[in-house]
Amino acid sequence: MRVMGVNILAVIVAAIAIYGIEFVIFAVMMTPDQYTALSGYPQTDSAAAMARMPFGIIPPLLTAIGLALAIKWRNRPGWMSGLVVGVVLGVLFGLGGSLYSFVYGPNTVSFIAVNLGHYVVCWAVAGAVLGAWK
Repeated sequence: MRVMGVNILAVIVAAIAIYGIEFVIFAVMMTPDQYTALSGYPQTDSAAAMARMPFGIIPPLLTAIGLALAIKWRNRPGWMSGLVVGVVLGVLFGLGGSLYSFVYGPNTVSFIAVNLGHYVVCWAVAGAVLGAWK
């Protein structure tokens, strides 16, 4: 099924891929203490944080939709073309967005590096999925 020329199943798979990669990076490879130290944010009440977890799929879903539209507009089919779009947008938008929390918030330089890597990997994988499924 397509909406606005975008394959909805591909968007869902790309969003799940982003969500899964984020889980591995921020929940498996990093302990809560490491995350707290790098991000500069204090550890919060885990019950409150867990209550918001169902909303965690929304950012990857919006990202997948945006990537799908960018790949569609670029009009160059194939997984490699999608991967390139994901990497470029991951660097430009991921780093740009992350820098706000560094400049105006508590994030450390190390966290910005982790976040940039996270955006580039997530968006590259999602872009490859979307490009291949175009």
